[in-house]
Amino acid sequence: MAKEQRNVRICLAASGGGHLRQLLDLEPVWAAQDHFFLTEDTALGQSIARDHRSHFLAHVALGQARLGHPVHMAKAALRNFAESVRAIWTEKPDLIISTGAGAVFFACLLGKMRGARFILIDSFARFDRPSVFARLARPLADVTIVQSPALKAHWPKALLFDPFRRLDTPPPPKEDVIFVTVGATLGFDRMVALIADLKRAGRIPERILFQIGSGVRPADLPDDVEIVRDLPFDQVQDVLRRARIVITHGGTGSLITALRAGCNVIAMPRSFALKEHYDDHQSEITGAFAKRGLILPAHNAQELAAALDVARVRTPTLATTDPSALRAFLSSEIRQLNAPN
Repeated sequence: MAKEQRNVRICLAASGGGHLRQLLDLEPVWAAQDHFFLTEDTALGQSIARDHRSHFLAHVALGQARLGHPVHMAKAALRNFAESVRAIWTEKPDLIISTGAGAVFFACLLGKMRGARFILIDSFARFDRPSVFARLARPLADVTIVQSPALKAHWPKALLFDPFRRLDTPPPPKEDVIFVTVGATLGFDRMVALIADLKRAGRIPERILFQIGSGVRPADLPDDVEIVRDLPFDQVQDVLRRARIVITHGGTGSLITALRAGCNVIAMPRSFALKEHYDDHQSEITGAFAKRGLILPAHNAQELAAALDVARVRTPTLATTDPSALRAFLSSEIRQLNAPN
């Protein structure tokens, strides 16, 4: 009697921003499988939930305590734990694929306790050192994957898949539009305020679209400025097709998405010292991208104004991530799990 093929259920676990976008890049791996998402309730998360079974988890990170909000972190962690229990016990996944970060730690732990196979992919946002999430989750993982040679040196037994690729494609035609985006998770009032000041001073003649998240809304701006809190991902892509310049935080997802669209990118990393993020990994990211000649970094008003002058005349370099090798590996893992027992 022939053995029946299994129907493996896959949990795709990631917080917002670049973590979640990398799972979307892996869509050929999971699209035809029984799958669900565990993520945060962001504009990107809502976009995914319209087409895929999804469960939202409270945003939680150890850095919240480092920024002086331990009570908020504890409350968010309790809510996140309860949401993770409900999702894992409802869905009962056979395989968890996670790119981090803190919001999905409990879900990965609980899924592993239920017997799921766990594949940990440390974030492409980490070039030099493993993320806190990866350091905590690695003992649970059946397979650990890193995406830079420096991380392979930290963990020799990890599998290395470096997805970064420069493109020879000529830049597409653009409009005189600047897209300012703070990403999917945190506001970034300092960056938004610096750009608003330059606009009021007449230093930015281009039209501007601000996406400010939960941040403070700038006031007294000209009519050629539009301000939104959030944008669905399909609308973000439409704006990027038109925008000549993108000014953004130092998040990998925002940088790669803009570079892929042929925009000139100015990146301002959030600062831990100014309590803008949980650590200084965005400085690591912008430094790595700047060394490759892909972006223009800016840390203050003077550097921002100078970067804008350069971006107006600079030919952008297109870049993307090519996850084909990682897709092939994950597809092989799924085939083995789907094989008849």
